[in-house]
Amino acid sequence: MGENKVFESIIAGDTYKYYADGEWKVSTSGKSVPIINPTTRQTQYKVQACTQEEVDKVMESATIAQKLWAKTPLWKRAELMHKAAAILKDHKKPIADCLVKEIAKPAKDAVTEVVRSGDLVSYCAEEGVRILGEGKFLVSDSFPGNERTKYCLTSKIPLGVVLAIPPFNYPVNLAVSKIAPALIAGNSLVLKPPTQGAVSAIHMIHCFHLAGFPKGVISCVTGKGSEIGDFLTMHPAVNCISFTGGDTGIAISKKAGMIPLQMELGGKDACIILEDADLELAASNIVKGGFSYSGQRCTAVKVVLVMESVADTLVKRVNEKVGKLSVGPPENDCDITPVVTESSANFIEGLVMDAKKKGATFCQEYKRENNLIWPLLLDNVKQDMRIAWEEPFGPVLPVIRIRNIVEGISHCNASNFGLQGCIFTKDINKAMLISDAMETGTVQINSAPARGPDHFPFQGLKDSGIGSQGVTNSINMMTKIKSTVINLPTPSYAMG
Repeated sequence: MGENKVFESIIAGDTYKYYADGEWKVSTSGKSVPIINPTTRQTQYKVQACTQEEVDKVMESATIAQKLWAKTPLWKRAELMHKAAAILKDHKKPIADCLVKEIAKPAKDAVTEVVRSGDLVSYCAEEGVRILGEGKFLVSDSFPGNERTKYCLTSKIPLGVVLAIPPFNYPVNLAVSKIAPALIAGNSLVLKPPTQGAVSAIHMIHCFHLAGFPKGVISCVTGKGSEIGDFLTMHPAVNCISFTGGDTGIAISKKAGMIPLQMELGGKDACIILEDADLELAASNIVKGGFSYSGQRCTAVKVVLVMESVADTLVKRVNEKVGKLSVGPPENDCDITPVVTESSANFIEGLVMDAKKKGATFCQEYKRENNLIWPLLLDNVKQDMRIAWEEPFGPVLPVIRIRNIVEGISHCNASNFGLQGCIFTKDINKAMLISDAMETGTVQINSAPARGPDHFPFQGLKDSGIGSQGVTNSINMMTKIKSTVINLPTPSYAMG
């Protein structure tokens, strides 16, 4: 079965369809949304511009389908998810090709994202069977003043309709990290993919379609955020929102009302380097953490806070490694590829120019061609520079020299973000003390920040988010507790 034939039903002419009621459909709007290739800066794909009326119909069918899906045996839900995971991995190449063209992800990393996503779906299915297959049995006489006259049985039940909104940088993996826990828990799922990355997500959704999920259980709507964004997030049929992205998440949280929210909204992940650190290890992780996928990762190293006594040595080692990074198109598996949009490149350039104006040391010459920005390390960055505080989401990394640990912790905690941070030291006691003092959701010791493995808890403090992700946490978040209490006429005991 040829790959093109497998996916031929998801496109009409030159425009990809949206998915509702188990079918691929063309919007009645007659309009489309262009997806610009970051490398060529030309229109690569088009997707449907869905209307609010079509969103209404999707929500209606999702609500109806969810009632039946919740009654589907847990083992059957898991079986379908394992099937979807296998299909997803079988078709990793065409999906990865879309990631290369839509978001300029290096080819090898694009394949890895798809395979990792399939593994996440399977793991979630297995974990869901374990978590949701268990309940609790409580007895009343464990609380003071009570006899054993009540038996309480608790279990987890689905929330209803989950709205999933992933970001451009991982449009497949961060979509399935929301889809899989929602589905195994018995919810229906409506996906609103990012514009850049929408076609990759559409291909991924087709793998769930091929697995045989019931109509309406999973849907995918595309369109302009200005036209259907608020309509989706404020829709009365939505019972939960899982969002990954930027400032838009704060606006969503203010409008969403009384429904569970799971949000990851970015970071300014600080890397603290102590005097006793393994500087070679630190330099390797700084380059990997700061420049992989051109720095377009929420968990990228965004600022290096290094003790003055080792700063010269560290900067030299990082520079040597930065000089070895390849720069060019994603098809060539280059380390540094074009950032996702021209506006992103302009924003990054604004941070660079501000740092230049205020006296930062440029370890490399600043170089840009269209959306492609060469990797840049900025030394001697000061507190009054925008790059010290703002998230560039690009291949530009500031180094701030600190005199003591307190300065490093203070800078980290003064940020409005609190996603992750990392510490490099050979002294585990110092590492633990600093970790406890850092106001971040996760602290990595002697390694760069990272979201995975995907079953690890993943959360941010402050403006970095609400709630916690990771397979187990997401399943728990997308369910609610249901209790049934049996009232007995007389106290009952198991023995005696």
